[in-house]
Amino acid sequence: MCMQGTDHGVACLEPGRELDMAASQGATLFVVCAAQFLTPFMMSAVGVALPAIGREYSASAFQLGLVETVFILAVSLALFPAGRLGDIYGRKRVFTQGIVLFSGATLAAVFAGCVELFILARFFQGLGAAMITGTSLAILSSVFPEEKRGRAMGVVVGCVYLGVSAGPVIGGGLVTWMGWRWIFYGAFGVGGLALLLTVLTLKGEWADSAGEAFDLLGSVLYMVSLSFVIVGSVNQSTGGEYRAMVALGGVGLILFIAYEYKKETPLVDVRLILSDRAFAFSNLATMINYAASFGATFFFSLYLQVVKGVTPQVAGLVLVSQPLLQAFLSPLSGWLSGRIQPAKLATAGMTICAVGLALSSTVHRGTGIGQVAGILAVMGVGFALFAAPNMVTVMGCVEPRHYGLASSLISTMRTTGMLASMTVVTGLVSAQMGQRPITAETAPLFLSCMHEGFLVFCGLSLVGIVCSMVRQKSGVPASST
Repeated sequence: MCMQGTDHGVACLEPGRELDMAASQGATLFVVCAAQFLTPFMMSAVGVALPAIGREYSASAFQLGLVETVFILAVSLALFPAGRLGDIYGRKRVFTQGIVLFSGATLAAVFAGCVELFILARFFQGLGAAMITGTSLAILSSVFPEEKRGRAMGVVVGCVYLGVSAGPVIGGGLVTWMGWRWIFYGAFGVGGLALLLTVLTLKGEWADSAGEAFDLLGSVLYMVSLSFVIVGSVNQSTGGEYRAMVALGGVGLILFIAYEYKKETPLVDVRLILSDRAFAFSNLATMINYAASFGATFFFSLYLQVVKGVTPQVAGLVLVSQPLLQAFLSPLSGWLSGRIQPAKLATAGMTICAVGLALSSTVHRGTGIGQVAGILAVMGVGFALFAAPNMVTVMGCVEPRHYGLASSLISTMRTTGMLASMTVVTGLVSAQMGQRPITAETAPLFLSCMHEGFLVFCGLSLVGIVCSMVRQKSGVPASST
């Protein structure tokens, strides 16, 4: 018989059956890791493939920026609704449907006849990814008790970064030897495997808010307002109507927050966020950290291939230095969060990221490839120290019925940060390069964009350090072991 609403939210377990519980935890961890590997793999692999995709579709630099941006936009729009739907109707159900949508959109991208259809397929990929990421941490927290949660999340974060690591290496090799479409063929196969594993090994269901109403009006208001803000921000240099869109979207988000504050069963429990400083500032630190660092891969991928003239495969091998360190160190970071205050570890990690970003702003045409790899390695260490302890802090601040909110909120902050980072990138590229492609002839303009971008990112990272230090004063304890 399935159990819902228990302290740990574990389903289909009889009291006292510790071996069954351990097996359920192991199966859940395996499935969540497999799904979490898939999304970052596609993001990093496509990043390496951007020049090849641009050549095939004769795409401008702005359109190549949209290839990454619309994916993150879709994730940002759908995370809150996906997490809430999981809490009400079942996290496993939404998780499974997300894998199906992601895999279908991946296959559709293969057959896109123009860059516009390719960008549309990437949008639907993002919707599927939101359904996966908006429920996966909630499922993990439902199954794992607090004393084991830090290590489990460290393993999951490690698999996320393993996906990021494998993307440039495998993607670069596929682009060089077989063509960029094989990245999508491979991802479709991994999606099918993840779906099979979910059906066969992920037993039970978790719906701690079953019976509550879904906030449809709040969802529409949130998605429309955020879309206005993002689309308007990306097109700021085009005309005054886009500045009006940003303003209108900002007003809409303020109305959304006011509406959610009064709502009996809100899409986002604003009162919970405002009442817990550690919860609020941990999520804010997540957004700032990713806003300050995600665009680095875009810049360095094009820098290595266009400015330095290396092949996609070599570029992938250089770019892998950052996520490979993150994958290796994240389980250790998760384990340490049970012994050292997680907020302190996260703050140290963000500080190291700021150092890496400052070094990135000094890269020029004559910088050695080894130096670039070293800078990326510094950022990798910082990310590893930040991510898992920060997740432990967020999930430890809420009770089981709010796991979906916490999971979708931290994912929303992460993807909103990524989107903000790419908005900075596309805004700088659009303002300085217009519709001109990134080539050897336009490399000086691109380097100028890159330098300005890294200076902006470094400034954001300093703000994030302050936010992370403020939440430490709330005294969030280390997890027990």
